[in-house]
Amino acid sequence: MKKTLLALFAAFALLSSCKKSVDGGCDYDACATVAAQNEISAVQSYLTQNSISGALQHCSGAFYKILDPGTGNSANACSKVNVTYRGTFTSGYEFDRGTIDIGLDGVIKGWRNLVPLVKSGGHIMLYIPPSLGYGMFDQPGVPGNSILIFDVTLNSVQ
Repeated sequence: MKKTLLALFAAFALLSSCKKSVDGGCDYDACATVAAQNEISAVQSYLTQNSISGALQHCSGAFYKILDPGTGNSANACSKVNVTYRGTFTSGYEFDRGTIDIGLDGVIKGWRNLVPLVKSGGHIMLYIPPSLGYGMFDQPGVPGNSILIFDVTLNSVQ
């Protein structure tokens, strides 16, 4: 009897200590980090100069344009996803492209914040200020303080 009660107590303690959230266990605030106003203004200028209409500003300061909302499964900021993407600078120079399986908890904040705005099959353009990308740090093929533009198709949520 003591062992049964001890096991029940241990199970209760374990289950009650788990943090729960309405979005499948992902504890992430997409609005916690906000780009500086000068970065937001630089992205806005790019959008205006290139006649890109319909882009919306996210609470983080990044911009996005949903080309197709998708109809499949929804992702959250911690989901593992399969995406096809193309990354460019404001100059149009392509610095990366591919199709990958990746956890959104391991990518730049701009992706983590914006990719979940579409469902599987969705297509979205991301306009990411430097602080929501790689910041001031150079990455292979990406200079620090770069505005990043991504064309992303969310193929699946795993």
